[in-house]
Amino acid sequence: MSPVLILDGVVKRFGTRTILDGISMTVSPGEIVCFVGPSGTGKSTLLRCVNGLEAVQGGTITFEGQRVHASTRSVADVRKRVGMIFQHFNLYPHLTALQNVMLAPVVVHKEAKPLVEERARALFEKVRLSHRINAYPAQLSGGEQQRVAIARALATNPHLLMFDEPTSALDPETVGDVLAVMRDLAQEGRTMLVVTHEIRFAVDVGTRMVFMDQGKIVEDSDPREMLANARTDRARQFLSSIRG
Repeated sequence: MSPVLILDGVVKRFGTRTILDGISMTVSPGEIVCFVGPSGTGKSTLLRCVNGLEAVQGGTITFEGQRVHASTRSVADVRKRVGMIFQHFNLYPHLTALQNVMLAPVVVHKEAKPLVEERARALFEKVRLSHRINAYPAQLSGGEQQRVAIARALATNPHLLMFDEPTSALDPETVGDVLAVMRDLAQEGRTMLVVTHEIRFAVDVGTRMVFMDQGKIVEDSDPREMLANARTDRARQFLSSIRG
């Protein structure tokens, strides 16, 4: 089975700062790769590079056999197959939840509105929000808005889902609802990249846990194995600190 994603020696710099320092990894279909590590170590930047939102200064990113080149026309084809869920929901405040989810398939991908609406309504059932389908973002809790954002990402039938700290901006009471939806998606066999501080989620759901520090991959292994017996002092120190 061909890899979904190949990163080969990826380097990303902002000015003189090196954010990603030679990142190499391969992601196979159905893998759920959870990225953990201290803030500012390049995890979120890595997702943005995969989606072509940031250009890289070295190495290559290949998604489903196609090179990812930021700021080129070809990146639009990649983005059609990648669903991105950000820390902040970025919903259009003047549109209902349903309209937010339907927007990209209808306006960008030119799909027939009746078919998109049928699919969108099914997605609201998937994210457990059918009762809020006509609400505006201001009427929704943070957790509800994030679940709308997940439905929006699913609306284009992506081959890869990427979550950039999807629960970090939420009230603790709503985190569980979002994680429950993500667990459901994982059980469907979807390929997912997840930047998260929710170590329990990574251990329970992830097929791999990647610990990053200072722009490098320090460890990449089975989540339970890493949590119980991290190979490096740095990973052990980090995991111990977030477990309290």
